[in-house]
Amino acid sequence: QVQLEESGGGLVHPGGSLRLSCEASGNILSINYMAWYRQSPGKQRELVAGIRRPMYTDYHDSVKGRFTISADNDKNVVTLQMNSMKPEDTAVYYCYFQAKLIGQSSIWSSYWGQGTQVTVSS
Repeated sequence: QVQLEESGGGLVHPGGSLRLSCEASGNILSINYMAWYRQSPGKQRELVAGIRRPMYTDYHDSVKGRFTISADNDKNVVTLQMNSMKPEDTAVYYCYFQAKLIGQSSIWSSYWGQGTQVTVSS
């Protein structure tokens, strides 16, 4: 009932930049929280950055000052601008939405994107 479409992953050199976007579509009534998580081999999935309406943000310590999360509320799009990237940023990145659906106004549900590979390497 909710589809998340991610875009923007790829290969970048250390010090470079990438921009990830994720658009939610479907029977969405309201969105409470949007975020980006990442998971690298052998590690648990971790929160990279999150944004809670109206505009409260939180970041993993390792990306503070380098990554910026933003949201287009009208279009249900969340974006992650990644600058000064490091090899340790290499992972599969997943977008996450917490949303209510039309006809289910009392229930907040979680939705995940399919994941996009980000590789930082020279």
